[in-house]
Amino acid sequence: MKTFCGRANPSTGALDWVEESEEYDYHQEIARSCYADMLHDHDRNKKYYQGIRAAVARVKARGEKVIILDIGTGTGLLSMMAVTAGADFCYAVEVFKPMAEAAQCIVEKNGFSENIKIINKHSTDVTVGPDGDMQMKANVLITELFDTELIGEGALPSYEHAHQNLVQEGCEAVPHRATVYARLVESELLWSWAQLQPAEVEGVRLAPPPAVAHCAGAHAVCDIQLSQVSPHSFTPLGPLCSMFSVDFSKPVSSAFQSHSSQFVAQSGGRAQVVLSWWDLDMDPSGSIVCTMAPSWTYPQPKMAPWRDHWMQSVYFLPVESRVREGEELSLTVCHDDYSLWYSLQPHSQQDLPSEAPPSRPCCTCQAHLVWTRPRFGELNDRRRTESYVRALRSVLREDSVCLGVSDGSLLPVFAHMIGAKKVYSLENSRMSKQVIEQVLEANSMKGGVELLEIRPKQLTSNDLGGEQISVLMGEPYFSTSLLPWHSLFFWYCRTALAGLLQPRAAILPCSATLHMVAVEFQDLWRIRAPCGTCEGFDVTPMDEMVQRSLDFRESREAEPHPLWEYPCRALTQATAVMTFDFTQCVPQQPISSQGSLPFIRIGRCHGVALWMEYHLTDDITVSAGLIGPISEQGECEWSRHRKQGVYFFRSPCESSGDGRAAVSYSFTFEPSLGDIKMDFSV
Repeated sequence: MKTFCGRANPSTGALDWVEESEEYDYHQEIARSCYADMLHDHDRNKKYYQGIRAAVARVKARGEKVIILDIGTGTGLLSMMAVTAGADFCYAVEVFKPMAEAAQCIVEKNGFSENIKIINKHSTDVTVGPDGDMQMKANVLITELFDTELIGEGALPSYEHAHQNLVQEGCEAVPHRATVYARLVESELLWSWAQLQPAEVEGVRLAPPPAVAHCAGAHAVCDIQLSQVSPHSFTPLGPLCSMFSVDFSKPVSSAFQSHSSQFVAQSGGRAQVVLSWWDLDMDPSGSIVCTMAPSWTYPQPKMAPWRDHWMQSVYFLPVESRVREGEELSLTVCHDDYSLWYSLQPHSQQDLPSEAPPSRPCCTCQAHLVWTRPRFGELNDRRRTESYVRALRSVLREDSVCLGVSDGSLLPVFAHMIGAKKVYSLENSRMSKQVIEQVLEANSMKGGVELLEIRPKQLTSNDLGGEQISVLMGEPYFSTSLLPWHSLFFWYCRTALAGLLQPRAAILPCSATLHMVAVEFQDLWRIRAPCGTCEGFDVTPMDEMVQRSLDFRESREAEPHPLWEYPCRALTQATAVMTFDFTQCVPQQPISSQGSLPFIRIGRCHGVALWMEYHLTDDITVSAGLIGPISEQGECEWSRHRKQGVYFFRSPCESSGDGRAAVSYSFTFEPSLGDIKMDFSV
């Protein structure tokens, strides 16, 4: 059965009605699930296996039958480990139906169907008793319910319910305990993702609005591959603190809690950011530890295990504060059932009776709801700002009438500061409009930019006071963009506005190019690589399930990834493969491009990276991908502000680096769809 679905097209801005199979969402979720990443995490698997063996042995030593409850079983891997270790029976709970069906196939394929029962339910719906899902309560609780923040997938409520209803008192648990660690740091780089910094335009300071500067910001955790943030990018102000632990073998509460750690400041500076991660103790003695610590905490960073399903957390303090070396401080972490947040106080204030636990941060200025953290970083990028200001200066005249087309952009403000006669800006939402209004008011420029909540197609000459546009400008940035070429929405806006443009109007950027390079990923390939055998168990039914979903559509599409977090080596030169001329309207006919890129470095090619570069003028370009030359060894430096596109090959290919083999490519831009179809072969 097929159904019509309405989807907002991020490139054209149109609402497209498309006929989709009823299985589309199902396949898309599986294809993008990255289950393979967990199975390729040998360190995680090994530590779980060791912990399970030890827990089963402890129960057997007491003369008891070993009954396992495995919550969030996924492929059934941990249950199969338990039976292999000597467990008598396993109840394996998995709420996601496709995964539960795959687990059933895997359990049968490995010969464990008599000892493992797959229960396709949420654990809080599981029943115990003669007619229940479980015949008896379990005496070993195995779970993998964690995310980067530890508790963000609902681990605490699930544990709370399990201890009350599904497991015996005094049960063994694998993992046995989790401990959350935190470190207070000063970091200009990380803080630029949380607060709008002052900018300088034509010698005039553009200050952030007070409401933004004093706002506690968005409450959601910033989860990143902290290993890719150089220790040179931050200054530790205190030691690594153990904030709190959760013992999973005992009843767990999901109620609000707060924990504090006192320490003496190791150096003076601005307290801005908390870096956090957690460890799992797989056994009561703490001898089997699985840590999420970033690689730079290791004596040999290259020995650190890589994982994408569990990363590290960055928390932004509600208020930046000065600390002195030697000052006694108290760092407090609070959590509810799903999230954590941090605050900092001088130690002297910690025990005051009037001090209530800090409430969860909440954005009151709206900027943190309009701008994502990478977007804050982009707006705070001084070099990037200088490029746009130089480009604007080269096209603006005293009589210029400017129109800005980008979401929550400061370009119209810059144009006003440089001296344009009149500046308009199209905003996609009232909230975005109000944020830019705050910026104007804070800098005594109220009314300097006329903000219009109008779609380009609806804009008329009356909205512009009867004048024609002499400068059309955009970064371009749109909050709906996922893939690099979705910013071609600017081109469609330019086409819709063609009747309002002066005959020789300046378009900024004047063009854009799509670039590609074939790459070898250090680790990211794991999220798409079939697993085959995991710790001695055959998990090919899961590989087949994922491949079926990829074949449904996803395998012929690129996917967005922030490549600065995922190191890769270029095996070919980087090249521009398509050009989009914004000085002209969107063409009626498709644009096609074919070619090949010879391999010039030895390595294993996992796919290609794709990005856009915007040519503001003939000599000023801003890249949303590579921001420096590729090194002789093929190392790449990527923009932190935008995600790049990644097209994974179904199977990696070996490159001898002698230029005899090449990646052949074919791109077709379909104007009616606003999409780019691509195909590659080696």
